[in-house]
Amino acid sequence: MPFFPAEIIKKKREGRALDAAEIDFLIAGYVSGSVPDYQMSAWLMAVFFRGMTELETSDLTSAMVRSGRSLDFSGLPAPAVDKHSTGGVGDKTSLILAPIAAAAGVPVPMIAGRGLGHTGGTLDKLEAIPGFDVRLPLSEFASAVRTRGVCIIGQTDEICPADKRLYALRDVTATIESLPLICASIMSKKLAEGADALVLDVKHGSGAFMKTRESAERLTDGLMSIARAHGKRVVAYLTTVEEPLGRFVGNSLEVGECLAVLRQGTYRGRAARDFADTQELSLRLAGDMIWLARLTPTSESGYREAERLLLSGQAAEKFEEICTAQGGRLAELPTARLTHDVLAASDGYVGAFDCEKLGLAAIALGAGRLKTTDAVDPTAGIEFHAKRGEPVRAGEKICTLFASDGGRFQQASAMVEGALTISLQMPPAIDLITSRRVG
Repeated sequence: MPFFPAEIIKKKREGRALDAAEIDFLIAGYVSGSVPDYQMSAWLMAVFFRGMTELETSDLTSAMVRSGRSLDFSGLPAPAVDKHSTGGVGDKTSLILAPIAAAAGVPVPMIAGRGLGHTGGTLDKLEAIPGFDVRLPLSEFASAVRTRGVCIIGQTDEICPADKRLYALRDVTATIESLPLICASIMSKKLAEGADALVLDVKHGSGAFMKTRESAERLTDGLMSIARAHGKRVVAYLTTVEEPLGRFVGNSLEVGECLAVLRQGTYRGRAARDFADTQELSLRLAGDMIWLARLTPTSESGYREAERLLLSGQAAEKFEEICTAQGGRLAELPTARLTHDVLAASDGYVGAFDCEKLGLAAIALGAGRLKTTDAVDPTAGIEFHAKRGEPVRAGEKICTLFASDGGRFQQASAMVEGALTISLQMPPAIDLITSRRVG
């Protein structure tokens, strides 16, 4: 039976569910060029307003996977496991958990993303390391996972080309926020990269894209539903971003923090214990990766194995192996030419953070991009001398800003000052991990 794009658009506009063949026709036609942008835009808007059922979203994910190549790591000694984070200010755990899991024997095929908006991206952090190549061919990526146990690259033209085209179209048609489209975009890449299991870090709060726990729960439901429909084991964490993760925001700065955790050393005068939140979340996620790979009998024993590999230095050795293999020169990690201190205006305790404003301040310094064509300064960013609940005195440094262009400090400093609250009373603690679900 022939299909007509306008009829499929009309069916979704009226709120009726599409079958798998209709979705396949639309996605394959869009990739081949027989379905034009204007018809796909209309369909995206219909989905935005009418939504999709769980089955439709799963079928859409499958169609997007079939639009390109898929990898298969089923012949390896352990199941391949990846992690996906929905992104937050200071989120840097991939650089720690990937080498931990790989050191444990977990194959880790990681196709990561760039930062956009107020959150940073794993690829931007890795590219802050001089020479680090995230543009490896898919064949080289697959070979590295089989031989080294881990490889981290960006999305290639071979993996889910439908997703790449649809994301660009969603960006200019105000349909980015559609939950089924978000879920299909995330999960299509994870399925295509050959992961047998997945750990999700779904973030909520002022520094995340999902501002409320309720919206994060709905996203988690959608992602886990797709994983189950495709026979993938999955663990999902809901985590808060009401303050930056760790002490640094900005690409080379965050790499330095990760190295301090991996090496259990220091960075800019701070010991690994100063990055306890970064370390703990990385260990929790890595522990579940180890458990999902069936290398330990329980999640908790996976955590203990992750901790052992971190403290023994084996995870640091694996990260250095990754960097060397992908051309990175850690010894040449760059630092900013200029710094500017932001001082506390009064005595008290650091209270609320507006993390989105802090992320935008980092962009104002040059650490990120508001559109995909923006250049990124790998050395720009922010150091937090005091975090939520810690005491400060008037005139003390509360943050240090880093940039290569001193003209950026005035605007960024005002943004940081407007994003921090100093309270007379110590604010209540906020749990970093708000829930953990297994599916």
